[in-house]
Amino acid sequence: MKDQTPKDDEQSARPHDQQDKGLRDESVRGEGASVDSASDDAARDESILPIDLPIDEHFEEVNENGKKVRRRGIYLLPNLFTTAALFSGFYAIMAAMQGNFEFSALAILAAMIFDGLDGRVARMTNTTSEFGVQYDSLSDMVSFGVAPALVVYSWALVDLGKFGVGVAFVYVAGAALRLARFNTQVGEVDKRYFIGLASPAAAAVIAGMVWAGFDVDMAGRPSIVAGIVTALMGLLMVSNVKYSSFKELDFRGRVPFFMILLVVLAFGVVAIDPPRILLGLFGLYAASGLAMWVWSLRKKGS
Repeated sequence: MKDQTPKDDEQSARPHDQQDKGLRDESVRGEGASVDSASDDAARDESILPIDLPIDEHFEEVNENGKKVRRRGIYLLPNLFTTAALFSGFYAIMAAMQGNFEFSALAILAAMIFDGLDGRVARMTNTTSEFGVQYDSLSDMVSFGVAPALVVYSWALVDLGKFGVGVAFVYVAGAALRLARFNTQVGEVDKRYFIGLASPAAAAVIAGMVWAGFDVDMAGRPSIVAGIVTALMGLLMVSNVKYSSFKELDFRGRVPFFMILLVVLAFGVVAIDPPRILLGLFGLYAASGLAMWVWSLRKKGS
């Protein structure tokens, strides 16, 4: 009986050791599964397409749950709006080449609407990406830089000869520098303000001017006025003048009932003469930054 007691103890302890080992194995497998989940998702994203297309796939590193994950492809929805803005700018150029300046101006204004929607849609659907940021910047250069310059040149500045070419280039260069500076200052400046006139706002002034006077004979003084306005917009884009970004406005919250009445009234006023009233509104916004700048200088002087 004494010889059998240690054996019984050893045999009774063996199942417990095996059970503990099984639990440890399961915990190790569980940890391995959780660690490899991100890599498995990335592997699925990098799977080979069923059709071998002669186009390189886009890969981008994104942050998910504090970890960098390599994802394949792009988000379609926000980039659709960016593409619509790009096409609107392209159409504005094509219409100006055919002398349809009214359609050119409307196309630039349409590009403004699409450009305002792509970023909001991306943030609302959590589909922001570095690809979308760069694509949007290039689209802005075409729709709010090149297109307005070529439209206003074909409409009025062509009568000014080399001076008109120089004014149009000043505007294009101002838009390019404005976009480059904006891209490098993201997250470093106060979101309530734009440093310099935003390129869509500058393009709105140009488009409003063309829309309001598309049927006016621009020979002589009118072309000079158009040249001065175009050059001023180009310089304001690269200035340090602050403009309100209106990003502090909350359009999703509740507002008093009379606010919707004001919106209806605003639509009614614009409907009286859309080209000239919108041009006036765009001009007031462009002048607001200068007014705030002069006011700040007076306060410092006093």
